[in-house]
Amino acid sequence: MPESQAKAITAVGPNSVAAFERACQLMPGGVNSPARAFGAVGGTPLFIESAKGPYLYDVDGRRYLDYIGSWGPMILGHQNPEVVAAIQAAILRGTSYGAPTEAESELAERIIEAVPSIDKVRLVNSGTEATMSAIRVARGYTGREKIVKFAGNYHGHVDSLLVSAGSAAATLGVPDSPGVTKGAGGDTIVLPHNDLAAVEAAFAAHPGQIAAVILEPVVGNMGCVPPNDGYLQGLRDITARDGSVLIFDEVMTGFRVAFGGAQQRYGVTPDMTTLGKIVGGGMPLGAYGGRREIMDQVLPAGKVFQAGTLSGNPVAVAAGNATLKRLKAQPPYEYLEKIGTQLANGLGQAAEAAGLPHQVQQVGSMLTLFFNGSPVTNWEQSDRNDRQQYAAFFWGLIRRGVYPPCSQFEAMFLSETHTEAMIDETIAAAKEVLQEIAASA
Repeated sequence: MPESQAKAITAVGPNSVAAFERACQLMPGGVNSPARAFGAVGGTPLFIESAKGPYLYDVDGRRYLDYIGSWGPMILGHQNPEVVAAIQAAILRGTSYGAPTEAESELAERIIEAVPSIDKVRLVNSGTEATMSAIRVARGYTGREKIVKFAGNYHGHVDSLLVSAGSAAATLGVPDSPGVTKGAGGDTIVLPHNDLAAVEAAFAAHPGQIAAVILEPVVGNMGCVPPNDGYLQGLRDITARDGSVLIFDEVMTGFRVAFGGAQQRYGVTPDMTTLGKIVGGGMPLGAYGGRREIMDQVLPAGKVFQAGTLSGNPVAVAAGNATLKRLKAQPPYEYLEKIGTQLANGLGQAAEAAGLPHQVQQVGSMLTLFFNGSPVTNWEQSDRNDRQQYAAFFWGLIRRGVYPPCSQFEAMFLSETHTEAMIDETIAAAKEVLQEIAASA
């Protein structure tokens, strides 16, 4: 057994071990989403009992500074009092109606006001539903079939988009999933990320045939990868010229890198946007929206079918409304930028002092320490990351009470409940771990 995995096992308490053994008899791999199985870092996953503010508490009573934030939604920290109160009040009125509510319109108004590209919006239950629906609407609106996506960009487990995906697909070494037919991916054109020349070539090869281009404007599923200068505007220009729909997948970046998402931060407005995570305040909720003439294609206004029994669920909508209301009234973005930079600089200095090849890439409160000697701008470069060193880094932090992403291909997320002192504690822990990694290299 590799030394790093042996250390990993000792870092997990007996209650988590027992809980995982039980779960493996009941669920595929013992989990309900692949990354949670810790396949990228080895060892047994921690089972969480509760969370509060910036902390997670596992079933063995151990406390961890949380840098995944439920993979992004918990920008206000766990158990934000205003969000909890809104959820409690909603539950007392009922958990599901199967009928419209005024709270849905309130959330729609908040989204439309915040996100530059959205004139109308449809609420769904997840980011995957949002991207699946946006692609269908774009095809219905344009009458075209082909779509362009970029290697390393993850848009949920949609058949036509689960091609050269990042995130758990990359973590587990299954970039193209069994069960996805050739026909499902046959109209998907996969291009290298941050490469406008490749996009120009694709449009030249398929004139008038591409319904949509979909991308993460800031990628979070091959690690944090910002757009190259001019990349987003270049995509805007190419798609506008051809009559193709530009879709920003802001499931991760929406209300995270700015209140209006990456499109506000970078000043480029797509035709459609998909949202999830923060928009639901930690509850299962997603959304897709865009220009009025595009969204009016959706049934019952138009003919493109999309429906959902629990779409606009009143409890999830209450959490979303409370979160967006709080983010607008007391924007945390300047503070998050500050502590994000503090953490990025500290991790970079610690890796430099240890003499380890590295890159730290940050956009606001999203960041990644790459164990890679070169800047990461696309999947081919991210695939060169030293996964073993990252696994050692992960478990070294876990043993010191810090919970980073359990994959080199996921971003760290900060919340407004993280303090500067906590960031300093994290940097100090990382410095110790990185020195250990360098000594054993």
